[in-house]
Amino acid sequence: METIKQKPIYKYLMALTIASAGGLQGWRTLYNNFAVDVVGLDGYHVGVIQSVREVPGFLALCAIFVLMIIREHKLSALSVMVMGLGIALTGCFPSYPGLILTTIIMSFGFHYYETTNQSLILQNFDQSQAPVVIGRQRSIMSLICILIGAGVFAGSYYLSYKSMFAIIGSAVMAVGLWGLFFGPKNSDGEVQHKKLILRKRYSLFYLLTLLSGARRQIFMVFSVFLLVQRMGFTIQEITALFIVNNIINYFVTPQVAKAINRFGERAVLTAEYGSLIIIFAAYAYCPYKWVIMLLYILDHISFNGSMAIRTFFHKIADPQDIASSTAVSFTINHIAAVVLPVVGGYLWMIDYKLPFMVGIALSVISLTAAQFIRVTNR
Repeated sequence: METIKQKPIYKYLMALTIASAGGLQGWRTLYNNFAVDVVGLDGYHVGVIQSVREVPGFLALCAIFVLMIIREHKLSALSVMVMGLGIALTGCFPSYPGLILTTIIMSFGFHYYETTNQSLILQNFDQSQAPVVIGRQRSIMSLICILIGAGVFAGSYYLSYKSMFAIIGSAVMAVGLWGLFFGPKNSDGEVQHKKLILRKRYSLFYLLTLLSGARRQIFMVFSVFLLVQRMGFTIQEITALFIVNNIINYFVTPQVAKAINRFGERAVLTAEYGSLIIIFAAYAYCPYKWVIMLLYILDHISFNGSMAIRTFFHKIADPQDIASSTAVSFTINHIAAVVLPVVGGYLWMIDYKLPFMVGIALSVISLTAAQFIRVTNR
């Protein structure tokens, strides 16, 4: 770990990750209650906005062309600044079109940072270090989300939604500005291809990425909405749940990273997908508030297994392909993500259980696909 921490790019990415995670957590904590209580949106509107939110992720492959004029780690910092701007503006436009606009701005920043962050980790750290770095980032993300959650919980009694969005967004922009002007001059990774890369031998990685994006959208869009609309959670209860969830994940996430190195990607992903089948079924049919809260936490724990998709790619990829392939994978990840929230919104209006039934089907397919993983350390 000391070798990892001594790399300037490690500290740089950690700072930007803290800003990105804190901004996203603040936005997510406030968003559903803001959408329901202030703007008055229903399940269909929320589904449409969440689909719009994924369009920048679908366009992540455009990052390859942006990298022709700006270094990848600088693009990371610029992306964090854009994300902060979108968050800061959210409370200023309390309408359906306004939420669409600010969500797109926030999402462009978030998705381009995620793309470059994942790429830079795989470029700058070896196969044994990368899971540790990813796990460490996720653990720190959980910690910062606890602090953000506590801040939102306390602030919700004294501040308006507009003020809370503005404070969180401004802090995120400040960190992005720091990274843009005071970050390392270069990263240590190999020179990357500046063109789109699609290879047949990456097919399983593409498939797992596509399915992961589809399943994640079912959870992201409808699990919290289930808590707010059907279970009647207040913003204070949602914030408290987020805090408890992140405390648990702060300790669990590094153990998942160690499990990837110890047991391999196939075993970790099998455990993740098997648990998701049970979790989605319970979302659909369990009527008890405390059980749904527990499921939300278990869902987050299982999601840590998705780190194994990245480390699987790391073991099969040519080093020069990482930046391009990461951008392409983000686009693939968001193909279903652009469509599913809208479709899920329609299904929700018919029966709220239906989106979770789709989640079960996707988890079964993912579980099957994971059994074809074969890797050897280089």
